[in-house]
Amino acid sequence: MIQIQKNMIWLFVGMTILLFMISGCSKRSQPVGQDLGIPAIDNPVESHDDIILPKGLEWNRKKSMAIRTASFSGGLYYYSGRIEVTSLKDYMKSSMANNNWKLVGEASSGETMYAFVKPNKTCMVKISDGLVGALSSTVVELYVTVDLAAAKGLNPFGEPVN
Repeated sequence: MIQIQKNMIWLFVGMTILLFMISGCSKRSQPVGQDLGIPAIDNPVESHDDIILPKGLEWNRKKSMAIRTASFSGGLYYYSGRIEVTSLKDYMKSSMANNNWKLVGEASSGETMYAFVKPNKTCMVKISDGLVGALSSTVVELYVTVDLAAAKGLNPFGEPVN
């Protein structure tokens, strides 16, 4: 009787893992189109509507955080999804350029990081591949800063800049 229960548990665990792997393989590596006519996801941070991400990335609310003060806003925003890394890199560079962001730096060593700027904004985009195999997903981390005081001609203390 105990041996039958153990066999049933192992059968259930095996079937669950197999089902999970099959469903993961069917969605892996959706290439992002080269043209920017692809519908973008809704950006969860209203003040950063000039950062467009491709459909297929989901926002991780638990890992993300935002801050807003009288002179500064920004945050760390985490997304993940089953998107091909190479096409995602191309998409991000094109999308940011189309929204008037200037690429000022790029580094790659297993992960890729881009640095973009605007007159009073910065955005670091880090793209990495998650786990290996059917369970993997692409991870995008955005580090965004907006100097609200500079946009109004003020220093961080709210005093006019000469």
